[in-house]
Amino acid sequence: MIDLLILLLLVAGIVLVTARWKISPFLALMGAAIIGAFAFRLPADEIVTTVTTSFGNTLGNIGLVILFGTMIGVILERSGAAIAMAEALIRVIGTRFPNLTMTIIGYIVSIPVFCDSGYVILNSLRKAITVRTGVSALATSVALMTGLYATHTMVPPTPGPLAAAENLGITDNLGLIIAVGLPVSAVAALAGLVYATFLSKKEFTPLPAESEKDITTQSYEELRESYGKLPNAFLAFFPILLPLALICAGSIAKLPSHPMGEGTVFDVVAFLGTPVIALIVGLFSAILLLRGNGKMARFNEQIHESIRVSAPILLITGAGAAFGGVLAASSITDFLSENLTGLGLGLAVPFLIAAALKSAQGSSTVAIVSTSAMLSPILGSLGLDSPEGMVLSVLAIGAGAMVVSHANDSYFWVVSQLSRIPVATAYRTLTVATAIEGLAAFGAIMVASVFLL
Repeated sequence: MIDLLILLLLVAGIVLVTARWKISPFLALMGAAIIGAFAFRLPADEIVTTVTTSFGNTLGNIGLVILFGTMIGVILERSGAAIAMAEALIRVIGTRFPNLTMTIIGYIVSIPVFCDSGYVILNSLRKAITVRTGVSALATSVALMTGLYATHTMVPPTPGPLAAAENLGITDNLGLIIAVGLPVSAVAALAGLVYATFLSKKEFTPLPAESEKDITTQSYEELRESYGKLPNAFLAFFPILLPLALICAGSIAKLPSHPMGEGTVFDVVAFLGTPVIALIVGLFSAILLLRGNGKMARFNEQIHESIRVSAPILLITGAGAAFGGVLAASSITDFLSENLTGLGLGLAVPFLIAAALKSAQGSSTVAIVSTSAMLSPILGSLGLDSPEGMVLSVLAIGAGAMVVSHANDSYFWVVSQLSRIPVATAYRTLTVATAIEGLAAFGAIMVASVFLL
């Protein structure tokens, strides 16, 4: 019981220092790892080794995947490819169903691009569609927000799901995570779309344009012109679809039945389907998006930006793994295993822990990393130590990390302020939307578990 109290105090400490005092999540997680090692009475000569080994192993296994995925996302963002994808979808879907259009655009764009950045990029397009169709701006804001959020928390190569996969030991089967995560996140996005449709008749009094909180007044036409000539739609989608296809093909090739044989074809597909290699191939295909003079200079500039963006994510991921390594080496794992086995909670445990951490400290990534680090040692006691169980656990953590977005979440402020939604209205709509989306995703995961577990 004392070990459980220590764990609860450590988690509360992480939440307190990150949410209230704005301490870096990296320092909070690393501090929790070291303090926890002493509190759980690990041998003093093993503490540093446990922390550094867990930190290094995780970054060694997944660091390059996060880095190359971020590079692709930055190039898509800076080259205008995200706008090109949006316009291609509008040509197919039209503007008759603006909420559906925004949901699908967000769902696709957020696979490689962070949801915060995705909303900033696509907000001008959302405003243009809102004006053109006369639908409620509140509805299109919710549709875009939830579409972006769905894949951000559940579909690799977004860093959160990647970190969870590494902590739970399922990075060799990312293809299965993608294959299950895409339909599960689609259910979440659909739930957000239904709620956005419910809001279609509701209006709100927007924040005044001169408000300091009104981050940008750039029109869609101005945004589009700032990119010059947009990339070809096929080239815009290609850096996203190619790595996903390669990773999935690699997972299929490695099935016990060996559907692609065991010769040269298997070797080639398995190699290209390795996440690092697949993302490197995707990165090279993204170079095709760069045009005009100074192409390599812009490429180098965007690579440098990618490194800057990914550095804190890598550090948080490694620190979370260090915290998990300390927990795995402590007696808390035995206590939790003995007491959780008979409760039959299963997938509800990762969902509820992630939801509690998300609601308390605001960051979906921190919630995903911390939850997966805590759960890794006890997956067996929850009956989730099979490949399928690990995959569903990653998704359950991602679903929990949506619940709920409110004032301590940067995404809440990006959406509410760019859309000029008053805070009171945002709480009644945006926060509710993320709760609905997370619960819908968990429901889809439970249905999937009937067939997979």
